[in-house]
Amino acid sequence: MSEFILTSTFPINEQRIIRRAIRLLEKYQRQPGESFISTCFTKTWLQLHLARQAREIFMALYLDNQNRLLEHETLFLGTINNTEVHPREVVKAALRHNAAAIIFAHNHPSGYAEPSHADRQLTTRLQNTLSLVDTRTLDHFIIGHTKVVSFAERGWL
Repeated sequence: MSEFILTSTFPINEQRIIRRAIRLLEKYQRQPGESFISTCFTKTWLQLHLARQAREIFMALYLDNQNRLLEHETLFLGTINNTEVHPREVVKAALRHNAAAIIFAHNHPSGYAEPSHADRQLTTRLQNTLSLVDTRTLDHFIIGHTKVVSFAERGWL
């Protein structure tokens, strides 16, 4: 299930260590069937996947009705400061995975985790679009080098 994008700024040795850490986190921090809604766990899991990537990556975590992880997927790859996200493709992916809920995440290669105005607008647009097919948007995380910002924690969702 874990896939580490090879555009990382980490050397190959460190990429292997991070992949192993992700597998261990998935094994010991989240028991099978356990809900994937712990903000602390989700932040750590996403940081391991997305922090210090050289390109912007937009990811979705697909959840069932009890907020258990069905699958995670990198939906869009961007440049050093931008990713083009297409709501139509997000809806198609959510339906393909039969998701009842979704968590979005993307990194900021600059290391600065503060969401932009465009990030907030996109999240609102995705939330509104997904609600048309009865898919809840639980959160959107922005991953910096050392900080993670949660839209839900800020009351934006």
